[in-house]
Amino acid sequence: PDAVLGPVDPQLGPSAAASILSVLERKEPKDIDDQTLILADTARKALTQVRATVRALLGERMAAAPADTLADTLATGVWGTHDHPITADQAKALGLPISTDMPTEVYEFMRLFPQPTRTTAAVQYIPVPHRDRGGRAPGP
Repeated sequence: PDAVLGPVDPQLGPSAAASILSVLERKEPKDIDDQTLILADTARKALTQVRATVRALLGERMAAAPADTLADTLATGVWGTHDHPITADQAKALGLPISTDMPTEVYEFMRLFPQPTRTTAAVQYIPVPHRDRGGRAPGP
């Protein structure tokens, strides 16, 4: 359990392809702008491609029906957002054929290449007044 699987649901810019397509289910076509319709077309193609790739990878180790179901689950990101990693326990619960067994030699090899501890903060504070888009400082 020393690793996680990253999500494979396709993203178009900042948006999940599945979320873009959900607009088509919630609105009438006349109420959807052209750009969203174009994005939805691209999103549909991206989902088809990802499903096919995941299905091909899973097909080497799983029967067709569960591989299809799992490919759909992984491609659409139904378990969470795109930044949500899939842990070993979650992967097993999803039906992925995984093992957390690791030969001792792998750990010994990894010890030969220690990784530096991160010393830089992930978030930086810039001590200057915030300005709005017009260049004005916020009021008191």
